[in-house]
Amino acid sequence: MPHKTASQLVAEAKAQIENLNPDQVQAELANGALLVDVRDAGERAQGAIPGSLHATRGMLEFYADPASPMHKPGLDPNRRVILHCASGGRSALAAMTLKQLGYGNVAHLDGGFKAWLAAGKPIAKP
Repeated sequence: MPHKTASQLVAEAKAQIENLNPDQVQAELANGALLVDVRDAGERAQGAIPGSLHATRGMLEFYADPASPMHKPGLDPNRRVILHCASGGRSALAAMTLKQLGYGNVAHLDGGFKAWLAAGKPIAKP
């Protein structure tokens, strides 16, 4: 069986999930959606989208699973959840993972934090 590249996996994920632009994400946040930042702590220290929940990509499955002792309150399979990373690759893969965990209303910020910044959206500094 031939191997896939990381970019192929991301492209496949993006074809199967909802891809949102910064304006759409901002509107959804105003309506109560949960935004999850899957970037590493060092990336988040450079700035964050206000109100976002930090759940690194490496721990997401454990934080998102209500049966896990590491479950983070707020991560609810019945809630609208939008993920973001730096440029959209990790969040696309993370959205697929949440779908596998039973999250039925999940999307990601296409272009990630970089797209958010480029759109002139607000950020919080640590």
